[in-house]
Amino acid sequence: MNTNENHHRAILRNIAHRTMVERNLFPDFSPAVFVELDKIQPATGTHNGQARDQRELLWCSIDNDDSLDLDQLTVAESMPDGKVKIMVAIADVAALVKDGTAIDQHARHNTTSVYTAAEMFPMLPERLSTDLTSLNIGQDRLAVVVEMEIGGDGSLLGSEIYTAHVRNHAKLAYNSLAAWMDGNGNIPEAVSAVPGLEENLRLQDKTAQSMKNLRHSHGALSLETIQAKPVFDGDQIQSLEIEETNRAKQIIEDFMITTNGVTARFLASHKFPSIRRVVRIPKRWERIVEIAAEHKVNLPPEPDSQALETFLVQQKAADPLRFPDLSLAVIKLLGNGEYIAELPDGDALGHFGLAVKDYSHSTAPNRRYPDLLTQRLLKAALNGEPTPYSKDQLDGLAIHCTEAEDAANKVERRVEKSAAALLLESKIGQQFDAIVTGASEKGTWVRLLTIPVEGKLVKGFEGMDVGQKLRVQLIDTDVERGFIDFKKVSSSRNR
Repeated sequence: MNTNENHHRAILRNIAHRTMVERNLFPDFSPAVFVELDKIQPATGTHNGQARDQRELLWCSIDNDDSLDLDQLTVAESMPDGKVKIMVAIADVAALVKDGTAIDQHARHNTTSVYTAAEMFPMLPERLSTDLTSLNIGQDRLAVVVEMEIGGDGSLLGSEIYTAHVRNHAKLAYNSLAAWMDGNGNIPEAVSAVPGLEENLRLQDKTAQSMKNLRHSHGALSLETIQAKPVFDGDQIQSLEIEETNRAKQIIEDFMITTNGVTARFLASHKFPSIRRVVRIPKRWERIVEIAAEHKVNLPPEPDSQALETFLVQQKAADPLRFPDLSLAVIKLLGNGEYIAELPDGDALGHFGLAVKDYSHSTAPNRRYPDLLTQRLLKAALNGEPTPYSKDQLDGLAIHCTEAEDAANKVERRVEKSAAALLLESKIGQQFDAIVTGASEKGTWVRLLTIPVEGKLVKGFEGMDVGQKLRVQLIDTDVERGFIDFKKVSSSRNR
């Protein structure tokens, strides 16, 4: 197929649609969804008159530059003795998306929004996810607020959950906000336009950093992978752009991790079951130990997140350029996250990579179904109602959400691979430095160090394992199937 004659975006869109269907996900909404959508009115109710009025607080959203489905807002407040009150407002999606409706059935089936280079497949129709339930700037919205009291050392001292009316005063983007915070860019106009917001964001940043430092001292892992996003010029792919973590992303990450812990414990304290997000003890710890030994570091024979975190921090300082490759190897060896249902007095597995025991997904109900389930549970508990889901129902939903999320990830990766194949099809025969990112009976995978692309090592893979470096030659690409094939030219020296 001569892809030059076709628009890259159209090719990728077709691949995305086809892959959604192959993975048993719905690419489109049913007619019944649109019938329901026409009847939905904006939520103005006050939850039995209990919702507080917090519209005047300096709420802001911090998200990707192109995000339209705004799930959460944040604000900070100074307290005596160096303490800070952090508030996270989460869009009240449950007020408009009722269990058992056609809209809910679509969301329950896909369980997540699927983001591909060519097209986004939202979990909820855009009239909901980017309008009626999105915390859009200048709009009064219902929200579930998680309020947290944070000590000067980053520790959680107390928390409260309630419903409130909120208003977003500034829509901020990660990259421009982080550039300003790091002193590499001007203050975003949206910040300077709101009196007091600059000071509030500095307080949010300072608090998030102290929360992050405390988590890492408890063994949360400093992992950093390379996420590549195709950059289009019109409809043609020009390059792959690496998305990096930054201070603004860390604000949201740290607040959300703590919020997710608070919601899990709140449900348990109300004797409600919940859906937890867990990462079990690493499946291939012995290989992680081997990789550390190659860097002349001894890890204990039994999984130990604090020892692993110490090793990761040392390596990031010693070799920041290669650190994402090491991170990726460790992530693959840790194994995937999954959802499990948990009884209030159960002994949850916890999340090995985040070093947290109680962890539910609750902060993105517009784009993740487990978060919507958690919100329905939270609101029932707040209103003194019985649990809307039994443990058995949540068991089934947890398994389904894990499987559907895995399918969604495969769709996203498939389109990424096809985009990479489009970009590389003119480079067949060229050689690259690479690192092994996967090795099993199914095959051996490598990622290039110069262009953020992963492909299969089809020749010379014998004896190669995750984390090893080598030089490869590109021998074939298949855009339709998302295949990129390499052969080994030589093993690299340990650099």
